[in-house]
Amino acid sequence: MDLRTDLAILYQIIWGLILINTVGAFITVFRRPRSITSILAWMMTLVFLPGLGFILYSFFGRGIDRETVYLFSEQHQKRIKEINEMIEENNTKYAPKSYPYEAVLLKQFFANMEESPLTRGNQVEFFTDGKEKFSHLFEDIKKAKDNIHVEYYAFFDDKIGNAFLDLLVKKAREGVEVRLVFDPWGGRTNVKFFKPLKEAGGKVMPFITSRNLIRKTRLNYHLHRKIVVVDGQIGWVGGFNVGDQYVETTEKFGYWRDTHARIVGTASFSLQEIFIRDWNASIRKNEDLLEYEERYFVIPAQVDKEDAAMQIVADGPESIEQIIEGGFIKTIVAAKERIWIQTPYLIPDDSMTSALCIAIRSGVDVRIMIPCIPDHPFIYRATQYYANLFQKIGAKIYIYTDGFIHAKTLVSDNTIASFGTTNQDIRSYELNFEVSAFAYDEKINNDLAAIFEEDMKHATLLTQEMIDQQSYWLKFKQNFSRLLSPIL
Repeated sequence: MDLRTDLAILYQIIWGLILINTVGAFITVFRRPRSITSILAWMMTLVFLPGLGFILYSFFGRGIDRETVYLFSEQHQKRIKEINEMIEENNTKYAPKSYPYEAVLLKQFFANMEESPLTRGNQVEFFTDGKEKFSHLFEDIKKAKDNIHVEYYAFFDDKIGNAFLDLLVKKAREGVEVRLVFDPWGGRTNVKFFKPLKEAGGKVMPFITSRNLIRKTRLNYHLHRKIVVVDGQIGWVGGFNVGDQYVETTEKFGYWRDTHARIVGTASFSLQEIFIRDWNASIRKNEDLLEYEERYFVIPAQVDKEDAAMQIVADGPESIEQIIEGGFIKTIVAAKERIWIQTPYLIPDDSMTSALCIAIRSGVDVRIMIPCIPDHPFIYRATQYYANLFQKIGAKIYIYTDGFIHAKTLVSDNTIASFGTTNQDIRSYELNFEVSAFAYDEKINNDLAAIFEEDMKHATLLTQEMIDQQSYWLKFKQNFSRLLSPIL
């Protein structure tokens, strides 16, 4: 054969491989239902990264295994119903309360999910500083008499992580029941780190998504919740993980600004139920099964200072619906005066983008606060893309400059507010196991609005002039990252 013949054969082989790769990409992507944006993003990955794209897809794109996540017996469903009945009975202690029409619809939306009952008589306190948050949380743990349940995405082996662990070990030695669920990928903490707690009588469980990573394809799905429930009546939920970077000023992030809530009342019952659900999904032995005992659901002796009404909503990839995102969309579209959002990642899907655009075009005061520094390069560039987009339409985009803002809050008009672990990005909507509180209370609304206004003093308002000064290279990275946003 001459050189020309050899090259012709080589070209045929290459084009044949490209054809096989392209056909394989189509078959792979369309095997399971997914959004159009996700289909396009994965098609780009599979077609333009031959071979490597399929390896990435095998770990990150196949969808979570649903066989072993959240399998409940009839007995568990019965106990959940009984807990909801306890909450409803406690609600009757408080005077009937009228809600704006948009709040009524949102309450009904979550109530139809049967796992997010409306709770009354809650007392809520917010913490925006890591040292203050952990100081108060540790005090609650020190006072625990019966049980402490802890669930965090990131639990680091550092100063604050060891202080937390030492306190849990101490309580376990005192005879208090201590259980802990963690995501090994969050803080990259090995289960051996918790050995002292297990030796003291506590129980530790890595979340189910950290097991059988290849066979069950769970690598892309994380336990992003941050929950602590003490003695079945005090609940903690918010954005802070357990690590030094959340309590100290670091070279990478500077000051860490987050929002975490301490809840006293029956809203903690929902947090407890979520913890039990996650624990039971993660156990390896039936003897570790956690029953819905009365001591895990204790109505506080007296919570009469406040009467905050709220629903705690859990969501994750095991659900065919994006429940928390649906709540956000319903809230945003119904708003009449203001929508104020704080989020470290602004990568909304088409539905959320449309909802925000509708609010902006309707004359609603839409303000969104994002960080000034990247946590993840691609994610931050995609965040910048959407920040520019919403600014051009009419939203006020505030770039927090006093460190890294990690808060996940939403304020709507004067009646509805949300806080928890859910970012405004596709990962939180579809891939992570999240939890958020939706409160129907003017005081909570005002508290979060006041926090937003205080943060505005440490933020820069994004202007069209600033956008025009961005380089072509930066805008290319923003647009490219936006294309990959469904799989980031």
